[in-house]
Amino acid sequence: MEDAFGTLVWVVAIVGALVAVYTLVGTGRSYRGVGGGGIGRGDDEREDTPEERAEDIRQMLEARNALRAQHGEAPVDLEAELAGIDDPAPGPGPPITAELRDEIREHVIARNARRERAGAEPLDVEAEIERRIRDLS
Repeated sequence: MEDAFGTLVWVVAIVGALVAVYTLVGTGRSYRGVGGGGIGRGDDEREDTPEERAEDIRQMLEARNALRAQHGEAPVDLEAELAGIDDPAPGPGPPITAELRDEIREHVIARNARRERAGAEPLDVEAEIERRIRDLS
């Protein structure tokens, strides 16, 4: 009886090991495909045309408008949104107030202190403030 039990344990262990190896080999192929494109993406995938891209964007904007309507919000003009996506025009920057100018000045002074500790030349504070304000506008 003890011989049969020992044999059974060995048979189950060997069968389990074979199943584990088979599963490992089988899932290896699956894991190699992860990140390879996704649904509907193959090696022969072609690029979307501008018309298809515009239609996809329109559908997403319509879906967003539907969600806005469900939440009781006003819908957004689709044509204006599409025009903004295709031709993003930079808007005016934030208004430059005295507080903002002072905050920029403090930042430039702190940066100059770090530059001096590192052995670099300090920046011209007023020129750097004007450059940063231009970058914001």
